[in-house]
Amino acid sequence: MIRDSIKAAQISAMKSGDKQRLAAVRLILAKIKDRDIELRTATEKPDDDAMVTDVLQKMVKQRRESIKLYEEGGRPERAEAEKAELVVIEEFLPAQMSEEETKAAIESIKAETGASGMKDMGKVMGLLKERHGAQLDMGKASGWVKAALA
Repeated sequence: MIRDSIKAAQISAMKSGDKQRLAAVRLILAKIKDRDIELRTATEKPDDDAMVTDVLQKMVKQRRESIKLYEEGGRPERAEAEKAELVVIEEFLPAQMSEEETKAAIESIKAETGASGMKDMGKVMGLLKERHGAQLDMGKASGWVKAALA
């Protein structure tokens, strides 16, 4: 389970005295705990690894946006801190699909559903997320789906 590996990373960072890594791991655990609290009242609870992966993907997206904004705003020291957190967060995500693998999956779904134009984008994106959501950056995949359906 991903959650167990994150907890193990916290312990190892504590033992090694790596304060920057420890802070990033604690931040991850706090976000996961927040999601656990949100899901207490949910009628349907997702698989734990799927939920943790979703939290991590959102954190990665936030970090990338922050890095871009800090660099545009002339704050390279803050951008470097965000990059360091991003490296730690990405360690716990499942291996991501390559661009070629993603495009092949898109073509497969396109052929399977008979998608032919932009009106079918939602259908293709839905299946793509359902089947490969944990291994994809859906923002990049969206652009590739648009290109494939155009």
